[in-house]
Amino acid sequence: MSLNIKKGDSVIVLTGKDSGKKGKVLSVNVAKETVIVEGVNVATKHKKPKNQKDIGGLVKMETPIHVSNVMVICPKCNKPTKTGSAVVDGVKVRVCKKCGATIKTADATK
Repeated sequence: MSLNIKKGDSVIVLTGKDSGKKGKVLSVNVAKETVIVEGVNVATKHKKPKNQKDIGGLVKMETPIHVSNVMVICPKCNKPTKTGSAVVDGVKVRVCKKCGATIKTADATK
């Protein structure tokens, strides 16, 4: 299945304990339909030291959120929006459904 959310997108969380928070997408898992958003859905994990030089303790890390619980923020109108597709100069790009601006990601420029 193809997802409308890509790595590097700016998104807002719609539901859950972090509802209303904004962040950048760090990774996308297409098979499980989940995304990891920077600073959102943070869990505390216990880390056990593997050897004498390693330090154990509590580690805070972001955990996955289902893609249906986040929405892309348009860089032009700065509002949460659905994305559509259009062909510009022979290349298929994502566009904002509200204002029609092209949505580019940091990952797409590489």
